[in-house]
Amino acid sequence: MSKYGIWLSFNNQEQGFQIPINPSSIEMAEGGSGKMYDVSGLGEINVIKAPKLTEYRFEGIFPAQDHPLVIPNVSGGLLEPVNYYVKLITEWMGTKRPIRFVFAGSNFGINTPASIESFEWKEVGGSPGDIEYKIHLKKYVFYAAKKAVPVTAQNSTPALAKQSPPRPDERPTAKTYTLRSGDTLWSVAQKHFGDGARYKEIQKLNNLSDADLKRLPVGKVLKLP
Repeated sequence: MSKYGIWLSFNNQEQGFQIPINPSSIEMAEGGSGKMYDVSGLGEINVIKAPKLTEYRFEGIFPAQDHPLVIPNVSGGLLEPVNYYVKLITEWMGTKRPIRFVFAGSNFGINTPASIESFEWKEVGGSPGDIEYKIHLKKYVFYAAKKAVPVTAQNSTPALAKQSPPRPDERPTAKTYTLRSGDTLWSVAQKHFGDGARYKEIQKLNNLSDADLKRLPVGKVLKLP
């Protein structure tokens, strides 16, 4: 089974789906944030600063029914109705919280929290029910302000105690997963760990034989590493 694909999920995989038809390309933009200054005697100089956050863009089709380009055994199967894809993405945008963007390619992979910068969609006239979309994501970095708490030193002089930054606002990874139609151990490992090759860890933990992998029952609860 090919592991090539794109997954979008929200709230630590509480909701999510695999993009059913792989886009023809994914655009990735890396940029700097240098500043230009004119310095007497030197002329123009460029002060290099921290790089900008990576941006990702791709476009494709959410099919209303089975389509020749749909990925075989796409994780979870096709969502029905087709506008459920649109509903999930727009709801995630409304929460003002990041999603998880996972791309498994033949030469490299991406597994990062990301903000949805824009999402455009329309129903295709020539293929009733199909939805064409364009999505723009930006890498997200979790952050939190450090809280300064006044404390009293031995000499009774007020001081500021440094606080450790809060942990990122992501729920702990689930310890179990209930199989759905179309799931494989590879797709489960890809969704939860961003690496389908880790399916062997799930197989070993649940005492599954190679033969068991060919007939995984829907509704079976798997323990996760």
